[in-house]
Amino acid sequence: MAEEIVLDMSPMYEGERVRKEEIWVEMGGPKANGFELVVSAEMDEVDDGKVTVKGPDLSEIEEGSTIPFGLIYKVAGELIETDLEAIIERRDHELLSYVHGLMHLNQRDTIWMRASKDLKKAGATSFENIMTGVMKLFKAELPFIEKMEVTVLTTQEAVTEGLEQAHVIYNTRDERAKGLHDDEVDVFYGCTLCQSFAPTSACCVTPDRPSLCGAISWFDGRAAAKVDPEGPQFPIPKEGLIDEITGEYESINKMVEERSGGEYNRMAMYTFFEAPHTSCGCFETIGFYLPEVDGIGIVDRDFTSPTPNGLPFSTMAGQAGGGKQVIGFLGMGILYYFSSKFIQADGGWRRIVWMPEHLKERVKEGIDEDMLNKIATEADATDINALKKFLLNVDHPVVDGVTRPVDDKQITEGWTLEDPSEFEAEVIAYIEESGGDLDVDVIKEKLLMSEGQFMQVVEYLQDEGILE
Repeated sequence: MAEEIVLDMSPMYEGERVRKEEIWVEMGGPKANGFELVVSAEMDEVDDGKVTVKGPDLSEIEEGSTIPFGLIYKVAGELIETDLEAIIERRDHELLSYVHGLMHLNQRDTIWMRASKDLKKAGATSFENIMTGVMKLFKAELPFIEKMEVTVLTTQEAVTEGLEQAHVIYNTRDERAKGLHDDEVDVFYGCTLCQSFAPTSACCVTPDRPSLCGAISWFDGRAAAKVDPEGPQFPIPKEGLIDEITGEYESINKMVEERSGGEYNRMAMYTFFEAPHTSCGCFETIGFYLPEVDGIGIVDRDFTSPTPNGLPFSTMAGQAGGGKQVIGFLGMGILYYFSSKFIQADGGWRRIVWMPEHLKERVKEGIDEDMLNKIATEADATDINALKKFLLNVDHPVVDGVTRPVDDKQITEGWTLEDPSEFEAEVIAYIEESGGDLDVDVIKEKLLMSEGQFMQVVEYLQDEGILE
């Protein structure tokens, strides 16, 4: 057993950042695997207060190292049920951040932690020094936890094995959440857990609009609000429907005004554009509008290269995070992609034009069958021109105008040219070369234009008397 060290722990440190030059040990994040998991057990199956470290302990890790990392909590209590596992797990973000010198970001299998040199100076030589205090915080914050133990994993072999167990549990939770829809409930749930990092974040969790972080479903919110009424998860009556298509309710607007400190007074669940959901920063993916093609791209944390707009995930996350509503960017949880109400006001999957190949494979069961082969990946396009070419070749709906499935309303006009005269030379050259024999496929390939755009230029040339 490690020597008991009393560390400085307080809510005042939540949101503390550990910068590169301050790192003692980095755990998980972009450079290594990392995850956290809570599993419930019977009372006699939990050795209360025990900390097991599988792999090198803190004092055995070279300063400045980045290591694979896993945390598995085993919890027991009379009131604990399976639905509470995800809620306890999500509180890990908050309570680990109470430790002075310890930074915790994200959730599930994307956690990123840093222990600072100040933590080392404070006398922490073992993960047990940290986790003993954190378990006490859990019990104080969530009194329904009667017994708790934790296993810390610090080798790749142990983390890989733990991730296999975690993914089975994550997937089980997600599959359950997919079976319920907004129309079947009369209450939604709010969450403000991320406000230490995102002060105006006001998350609304519905069956069809799961949390941005991906860690909390409607079932989780219900369980948390029941056992911890004063906690960060709370009920929102489903009242005052304003717009069924965008998913705007008076009760949600009231919640976001109160919880954002008056920064925002509207928030709609199923749209990317007008009054979208606030984006916390812990979101699993981010959507980004591409005005050049009038479509929406999606990228996740695992894709580190620039997207067709020239920006990587990290840059866009910095612009949209913090609990802001930023038109053109939207944080989303992966489970949302399986919802029948996925950005339904904006055309749903008919508006999506690009996403990383691995993400597309991960969510392909949620993608409309007729759109599966019309959404580009990095294998098809890495810049706007290549994306335009791809979308033209597959006849993507954005080219000629998107009709949204929810109400069969056409919501975009398709690609048009602001100034047809700019393309005068290219079109004249093509007409001369082809002898006036127009081939739509060739126009798309050579001029990167839709048939409608090409005819815009032709009409302009006719109006100017250049063509008869």
